[in-house]
Amino acid sequence: MALPPLAERLRPRTLDDYVGQKHLVGEGGILRRMIETGNVSSFILWGPPGVGKTTIARIIANTTKSAFYTLSAVTSGVKDVRDVIDRCRRDASGMFSGGRPILFIDEIHRFSKSQQDSLLSAVESGTVTLIGATTENPSFEVIRPLLSRAQVYTLRPLEDDELRGLMERAIVTDEVLMCRNIKVEQTEALFRYAGGDARKLLNILDLLEQSASHGEDIVINDRIVTDRLQENPQAYDKNGEMHYDIISAFIKSIRGSDPDAAVYWLARMIAGGEDPEFIARRLVILAAEDIGLANPNALLLANATFDAIHKIGMPEGRIPLSECAVYLACSPKSNSAYLAIDAALAEVEQTGNCPVPLHLRNAPTKLMKELGYGTSYKYAHDFPGHFVRQQFLPETLQGKHFWCAADNAAEVQMQQRQQQRWGGGTNS
Repeated sequence: MALPPLAERLRPRTLDDYVGQKHLVGEGGILRRMIETGNVSSFILWGPPGVGKTTIARIIANTTKSAFYTLSAVTSGVKDVRDVIDRCRRDASGMFSGGRPILFIDEIHRFSKSQQDSLLSAVESGTVTLIGATTENPSFEVIRPLLSRAQVYTLRPLEDDELRGLMERAIVTDEVLMCRNIKVEQTEALFRYAGGDARKLLNILDLLEQSASHGEDIVINDRIVTDRLQENPQAYDKNGEMHYDIISAFIKSIRGSDPDAAVYWLARMIAGGEDPEFIARRLVILAAEDIGLANPNALLLANATFDAIHKIGMPEGRIPLSECAVYLACSPKSNSAYLAIDAALAEVEQTGNCPVPLHLRNAPTKLMKELGYGTSYKYAHDFPGHFVRQQFLPETLQGKHFWCAADNAAEVQMQQRQQQRWGGGTNS
């Protein structure tokens, strides 16, 4: 009988074996307290693949005295959800004395609104404790009523030190690897290809073991890891999770103005069954972040593409996705708006809540008017050219500039217009 993959053989059964996510499962971490006390409340685990979302759920299943049910959003429909909830109601009525039944839903972001609605009543009433796992931002993928009943915990990619500890544990404790002579010479390529994903790391080790003849030393260095993965680039990714690598290549190709590469990586994602709304959402972000004011129409087209995907679905949706990718790749690029908001956020973090200038404040009451709120405000449309110089930033920030025009025709024109208005920059 064939052994399961290394990643499954090494899956932690207890928190003592769990690697990473110290902010959640370390001493005093919220999830550790839940697991140790058995008082599990509804929550959603959000993070990239291979960082331990399903493992946390399985550890809870192994340690809790509550009934524990699992559904996959990929294969389960509304009927499956309702059947499980009915069983949970029966369990809650007395069959299990250990506490509220727990329902774990893997890839909850793939549940439709109607499927999520079918969960809502049971979660709200306390019939079931929900644990969800998702690689997508729950703010976009989970309905608001469900989010209000479940805390979201963010899981992070594993650090190199954590990957190293996992590798060493695998070599020493796994029933297969412990019988092989393994020489670790270099780990840079191994950790780079793993990309913070524990499952990828273990799958690469699995590949290296399987590609070495029986009795042959297994050598781990940058050249060998790279060669093995180039020979079989999918081998370390047995669950088809090239997700983050390919979307990264896709975004960087568009940012780098290469439409051919952009369409190629788009085709790879479509052929691999990637969620088209995920692709469209990333195009919207890219249009604002990397093209921005150099071509504001890019954001309009990206948003229209996202809307078109909703309306027509796949396979026809591949056409507006391709149109948008090519257009964005060929557009002039600017990240000035992105840099501006980050600079402003950094200023807010540093200087705190600076008071709003008195003339810009709202004055809905008589007392506020008597205090001078809004008194000296100048209404721009009452002046020639719909502009008049006045102070808009807090007093302590006068002269600060957060937006700087990038070197493209649209923003150069915007900058010239601002110089004409302000004689050297805004708020000067």
